[in-house]
Amino acid sequence: FVLCAALAEGVSTLTNAASEPHVQEFCNFMSLLGAKIEGHGTSKLKITGVQELGGADYSFTEDFHEIVTFLALGAITGGNVQVKNGAPEMFPLLDRTFAKFGVQIVHEDGWSRCVVDGPLKVKEPFTRNILQKVEAAPWPYVPVDLLPIFVALGVKAEGSVMFWNKVYDGAMGWTSELAKFGGHAFLSDPHRMITFGGKPLSPAEVESPYIIRVAIALLMVAASIPGRSVIRNATPIRRA
Repeated sequence: FVLCAALAEGVSTLTNAASEPHVQEFCNFMSLLGAKIEGHGTSKLKITGVQELGGADYSFTEDFHEIVTFLALGAITGGNVQVKNGAPEMFPLLDRTFAKFGVQIVHEDGWSRCVVDGPLKVKEPFTRNILQKVEAAPWPYVPVDLLPIFVALGVKAEGSVMFWNKVYDGAMGWTSELAKFGGHAFLSDPHRMITFGGKPLSPAEVESPYIIRVAIALLMVAASIPGRSVIRNATPIRRA
């Protein structure tokens, strides 16, 4: 839409636009080329067409999906992982989400690292008798693409967590693959899953749907279990 509207005659408006950091960066890049865009970082973009775009030099910051993925890989395997992160100001909600699994994210000098003190354990919510919860919804909520990454942590961490996908129907139907590892996950409805983590897990042969972060989530669980596991249809990982 932005590409077409930038050179289209007149004013174009996009309502309910995605506003994640990578979308904001793309709008910044287009503006540098000469596009007239209003509403950066919001869900409503107003674009006034121009006659032509020019050239520019632009350096994109690190992708937050990849930053979260590698930090989670370090956390689930007990490793010490440090990832370059040029925009830690985008991370407060993600930091709090990691903390729900006992993982502290430290940002220092343009880098982020995970700190785990012992086995993963779900943090008790403020209100007793209420499940800890991770909700995925349009930004600035937890991005829906990252929900499988936190599901993997939920399977490994001692305790129970409800994962709520507020964007897509039926995107959590891969719980049967987690069960092959011995993971306890219950699909409440097409939008919600509950994990009962900290149970003994064992190597398994699983099959990934064609979803990048689900394939990586299965890889994370497999990497945390001593022994040889096989993930079939793992091609999406190459697109990460």
